[in-house]
Amino acid sequence: MINLTLREVAGAIGALIQANDSAAAANIVVSGSVETDSRLVGAGSLFFAKPGEVTDGHLFIGAAAEKGAVAAVVDHFVAEASDAPQLIVTDVVAALGQLAAFVLAKVRQESDLKVIGITGSNGKTTTKNMLRAILQTQGPTIAPIESFNNEVGAPISILKVDAETKYLVVELGAGGPGSIAYLTDITKPDIAVVLKVGLAHVGEFGGIEGTAKIKGELPARLTADDLLILNSDDGYVRDMPSEAKRLSFGTAGDADYRATGQALTIDGTEFELHWPNAELSKVKLQILGEHQVMNALASAAVADQLGVSRAQIIGALEAMPLAERWRMEVRHRADGVTVINDAYNASPDSMKAALQTLAQLGRSGRRTIAILGEMAELGAASREQHDAIGRIVVRLNIDQLIVVGAPAKLIHMGAEQEGSWAGESKYFESIDEALAHVRGMLVAGDIVLVKSSKSANLRHLGDDLMEVSS
Repeated sequence: MINLTLREVAGAIGALIQANDSAAAANIVVSGSVETDSRLVGAGSLFFAKPGEVTDGHLFIGAAAEKGAVAAVVDHFVAEASDAPQLIVTDVVAALGQLAAFVLAKVRQESDLKVIGITGSNGKTTTKNMLRAILQTQGPTIAPIESFNNEVGAPISILKVDAETKYLVVELGAGGPGSIAYLTDITKPDIAVVLKVGLAHVGEFGGIEGTAKIKGELPARLTADDLLILNSDDGYVRDMPSEAKRLSFGTAGDADYRATGQALTIDGTEFELHWPNAELSKVKLQILGEHQVMNALASAAVADQLGVSRAQIIGALEAMPLAERWRMEVRHRADGVTVINDAYNASPDSMKAALQTLAQLGRSGRRTIAILGEMAELGAASREQHDAIGRIVVRLNIDQLIVVGAPAKLIHMGAEQEGSWAGESKYFESIDEALAHVRGMLVAGDIVLVKSSKSANLRHLGDDLMEVSS
């Protein structure tokens, strides 16, 4: 983050400085990072004592000070940590957002920083990583780690900018009505991307229409000076109202950035990219899955509009070895078994896309095995959607289905109800039981997909499968 005095920070977030010597404390400079996790604090850091579901950051003010934090932002004075300056606010999370907006505006006044905001039910993290890979070839680029895309993660990412930052890529995750509007008002993107409206969080947001309305908060907050890049293949996205200038990406003939000729092998994904002036580029991603083509199109469109050469765009995309850890991560065992570990996140849309990828790979004659766990946050739609995934597995002719954990059992039941199988689906309560069974059945040439939400912990099963039994 840029250097700020505690006086400047307090002014930005409406805080009262309380310290042994408040006048002297006001001149202390925050020269390090901004953190909500005391374990990440370093010299010169500012610690936000965020209340959490499991514990309370106010309990760790002393620990943060010992690690070098110059002050803590709190919602009440903590007498036990009175040696550390405390900035008292009404709401610690809101103050974090206020500081992010302040710092971003200050940096923009003094530089030509460009901000790109990305939202969508699926693909945000991969698109963000693709953009980072492209843009960092042009200059200092900040993009969030993992899925730092909510009212805490996005500001933490924003606060990493400094006067040298050329590009800031921000994921805007949906946490309910008003959540994306809130993040958009903080970031004020120069270029905004809407990838897809899907069934992720459908149980929380009142159906897909509710999800579309929340995702539409990003286009709705843009001005006529901004650029909006939309997925023209998705009707919900294509029709989102906005004052911004518009461009599109997709597979339809009228898309400004268009993909044709998609082809998939175990080595990656190929397609032809049609640029707005009818120029054509052949692209071969190492990242697996035809659904990754849309993420690549969105990334290419943004970078092209920012003036990055098309050769550099293609080169950066093709050089990426994977989207991110545990996201369509392909690993090959010494005995000829291939494991695709995609168990960091799961929704009905991403589950279907991953299964379609597995089915396509199986057409080469290799046996396909899907190890599936719970898709979280589906609410009342959970029963129907888990059942539907089981039926899709059968219809795609996946050879073996392994379902893990009680919340996912309906996937197994749906497969059995489809009626075309006889024992090809197995259900296990525990990860250890499933792992032992799968290890005992694998043979050279098998392709194994591991897919679930992060909370199901199947990503670790996928890692364990890389160990060849003796």
